[in-house]
Amino acid sequence: MSFLLMISHGIDRLNQMVGKFTTWLILATTLISAGNAIVRKAFDSSSNALLEIQWYLFAAVFLLGAGYGLLKNSHVRIDFVSGMLSPRMRNWIDFWGILLALFPFCAICIYLTWPLFMQAYNTGEMSSNAGGLIRWPVYALVPAGFALLMLQGLSELIKRLAFLMGTGEDVLSSEEAMSDEEKELLELEKLAQQSLGAR
Repeated sequence: MSFLLMISHGIDRLNQMVGKFTTWLILATTLISAGNAIVRKAFDSSSNALLEIQWYLFAAVFLLGAGYGLLKNSHVRIDFVSGMLSPRMRNWIDFWGILLALFPFCAICIYLTWPLFMQAYNTGEMSSNAGGLIRWPVYALVPAGFALLMLQGLSELIKRLAFLMGTGEDVLSSEEAMSDEEKELLELEKLAQQSLGAR
């Protein structure tokens, strides 16, 4: 199990790096969008390439950042139901959800989008807009994003299995897995308890 946990840790580091990289893409998208708007208003000029690169970067943030979202446990889940379940039950639900829903979904998406990427790459497909960009890089983001999500799913599966076998921690209950709102609520609860204890 320790070898599998090492693999999980490596996948986590990969998606952590990709996730941090996508935050810079958000900044780049914002700057390009603002620059394009200023040029359009001030000089009555615009560039289709700049408009399209915004869309490409925006797509990259969501597609490449999906694995990071799963790592940080920021995906949608029905917390008020899962909060009533035992830690073992929550981990079993995640285990089977990853195995029976996430993996097949990612595999199907990769299988269906890889030929589109290859066709665009081989033909050198360009945007139909004047001055537009080449299309294969944005097509490549789709299978790459789902591959990163699938890898993170493997990492999460290993962590759930380790907990269920008694050789790992419950990452669903750890503070690192909490959303920012949950962390703030926990901090407020601690402050309230401290102020009550001081009286």
